[in-house]
Amino acid sequence: MFRLYHFALSPFSRKVRLCLAEKKIEVELVEEKYWEQSSEFLRRSPAGRVPILRIQGRNLSESLPICEYLEEIYPNPILIPKTAEERYEVRRLVNWFDDKFYHEVTQNLLHERLIKKISGAGFPDSKNVKEGAKQIKYHLDYMAWLLERRRWLAGDVMTLSDFAAASHLSCLDYISDVDWNRSAAIKDWYAKIKSRPAFRSILADQVPGFAPPRHYNDLDF
Repeated sequence: MFRLYHFALSPFSRKVRLCLAEKKIEVELVEEKYWEQSSEFLRRSPAGRVPILRIQGRNLSESLPICEYLEEIYPNPILIPKTAEERYEVRRLVNWFDDKFYHEVTQNLLHERLIKKISGAGFPDSKNVKEGAKQIKYHLDYMAWLLERRRWLAGDVMTLSDFAAASHLSCLDYISDVDWNRSAAIKDWYAKIKSRPAFRSILADQVPGFAPPRHYNDLDF
């Protein structure tokens, strides 16, 4: 069995968990308070980030390389298509959410509203929260534009890019920071994603002292 060191509201951890679950790979989950930067954690992850996948005595770090590794050794179901053009689009969108979306939205909302509180890092910075609330509208509109032209974010089939996007949005949904009424296309897409068996353990996550909204684990919103 694999072991995944993760944090419940880390979108990067969630992306790996979704990949593992979709491929029906059994994994032991070990919650990691990464902000404490313990010496044991830093031995597993010199970069000080989650997730870390322990497999065959090795510690694999960074969520995208982990997902690509799993895709190579467990190719079914396919989450990264075969053609160069399709693979490029999947990787472009994964990078979009894990870099641009993360820095402009997730960090400004999730980190400020929740991570700071549970890690004892102080109070939310209202300037950052306002910026995150502003930027998420732009990103949702871009997603809507894609989904009005495609069945899934990268094309006609579900891919790792959908899991990357859903990982960030599910974390933000936990703190009620996603306006699902902004786009029917996005709401329908997310309903399809969160109704998948791979998403069940994600929706069961709870952070002590912070209850999610009622619709969070409702498959029909």
